[in-house]
Order: sequence, then C-alpha cells, then structure tokens
Amino acid sequence: MSEVFAHRLRVRYSECDQQGVVFNGHYLFFYDVALTEMWRALFGDWARMVEQGYDLVVAEARIRFREGARFDDVLEVSMPVARLGTTSMIVRPVFRVAGRLIADGEVRHVFIDPASKAKKEMPPQVRSVLEPYLDGSAGQAAGASSAPQSP
Repeated sequence: MSEVFAHRLRVRYSECDQQGVVFNGHYLFFYDVALTEMWRALFGDWARMVEQGYDLVVAEARIRFREGARFDDVLEVSMPVARLGTTSMIVRPVFRVAGRLIADGEVRHVFIDPASKAKKEMPPQVRSVLEPYLDGSAGQAAGASSAPQSP
C-alpha cells in the first residue's frame, strides 16, 4: 500500500459563508496549505527548491463538493499523488471531517524553471521521494499526518 500524506487544520469563523459552511474558494487555499506542509515534510523549505532551480505551479484544479465543513471543524486534507509525469504531477486531495467526505478533487501541477517560467523536467530526487506516495485511488487517508493546527 502506498503512503498518503495528510494535514489537519481547524476551520476558522472567517472562512465560513452566510450559510455557516466553508466558502468554496477556501478549499483550494486549504489544499495549498496541505501541499506546502507535505513539501516541507518530504523536501524541506519551499524556498530551497526554488534556489535549486525549479518551482511548481498549478496548471489545472477541480474540486467536487459533497458536504460543507463548518466553523471549528478539524478538516483533514489527504494528499494522494495520482500521477508523476515528465514535467507534471497530479494530486487528488480528499477533504474529510471526522471521517465524513466533505470534498475531493484533482490538481495538476507543472514543474517550471523559476527564472524563465518554462516547463522543466521533474527533478529525479523529487520523483524518487514522491514515488512511495503514488496512488491512483484518492479515497484512502492513511500514512503520515501532521498535527492539528490551532485557529
């Protein structure tokens, strides 16, 4: 079984809309926080990656909403890596509260040269670290996980 990184965060009041649920636009922000924490756990500081001559940008994102997370919920964002291409990778985030599926989706990232912004081949050391996280089934939330963060 492959590993799946998961990050937990607590929903803040300001992230909720007038219906009392998390405003849909925040899910991509939550994903970005989880990706940054996954990168930190696996590779270290994001700035170090840029200094080494590569960066990662979002090329495409899709989120499917199932149920609304609410203020003070602890939201777990699982980060199964679905595909490692030559210049890109796909992550299929799964958002859960107390085991309930809240949302899921797919985000395609492209590796670029930070100076020219041109596509760049995924560094071999990145590929080798991400391969154990490669899993096409986005429904599992096992493996490494970071502690909940306070609001």
